[in-house]
Amino acid sequence: MSQPIPVTNRELAQWRRKRAFAFIALLFGGAAIAFSPIFVRLADVGPMQSAFWRVAIAVPFLAAWFAWSPRGERMKGASGGVHPPGRSITPMFAAGAFFAGDLAFWHLSIVYTSVANATLLANFAPVFVTLGAWLLFGQRVTRLFLAALAISLAGAALLVGPSFGAAGARLAGDAFGAVTAMFYGAYMLAIWRSRGSVGTAAVMALSSAVSAVLLFPLALVWHGPLMAQSARGWLILFGLALIPQVAGQSLIAYAMAQLPASLSALSLLVQPVFAAVYAWLILGEQMAAMQIAGGAVVLAGIYLARRWS
Repeated sequence: MSQPIPVTNRELAQWRRKRAFAFIALLFGGAAIAFSPIFVRLADVGPMQSAFWRVAIAVPFLAAWFAWSPRGERMKGASGGVHPPGRSITPMFAAGAFFAGDLAFWHLSIVYTSVANATLLANFAPVFVTLGAWLLFGQRVTRLFLAALAISLAGAALLVGPSFGAAGARLAGDAFGAVTAMFYGAYMLAIWRSRGSVGTAAVMALSSAVSAVLLFPLALVWHGPLMAQSARGWLILFGLALIPQVAGQSLIAYAMAQLPASLSALSLLVQPVFAAVYAWLILGEQMAAMQIAGGAVVLAGIYLARRWS
């Protein structure tokens, strides 16, 4: 019978520091992505056009990052080993396809419902990620983690509770947000799978390029201009590409190589909290006392999930 490999205190401390750094990167990534609905609302193009430009503008920056990264880091994943490109090409293409669906439905949701609702519903993805990681990859999920998931989802529901129940466009926007969650969950699982064997730059460059290719036909046929109508409009689109996509998604892709997929997805529930605050400060969307309390419950659930995962 093989004996377990001993782990020294130094190695354990290094592992804990690495996990803590990844968790901080994940939270900063969530804060950066939370700017997405603000940029979409301020853009002078339609939701499909802004979705296309988000990834299209980001691709050259991500490609440059990949080209300038050390050769050994390009195909290095969470395990630290170097793997052949073909091993993870399918998950990266899948991630790009799922992210294209995520952006298309999320941008529609942002247009038709409140920023808080759109962001919350998109971040119900932890439900799908946890189930997918368990069913597809055999990741163990503890009862305590599921309790933390329930706490966070309850807090997220409080966050946007006052605006639920509306009909018409608001109801359609909420439905688009729910569909977004399914695509977002599938995207996160594909990213997590890809990051097991390739570096962050490779994952982000290829998956974003695939998303841009798939979104371009929708941007052409969707109502509204393809090009921004002013210098301010282009500045907003560049902000959408550089802050949520290049910075936010790259931080998340990095963190997901070090953390369980279920914990990564749950921690991103900070996005509704940040998005609600941004919408209040920039767009004037008010937050009621119940919403503020919901944000606090979300953060408490995330803290418990990190302790219990």
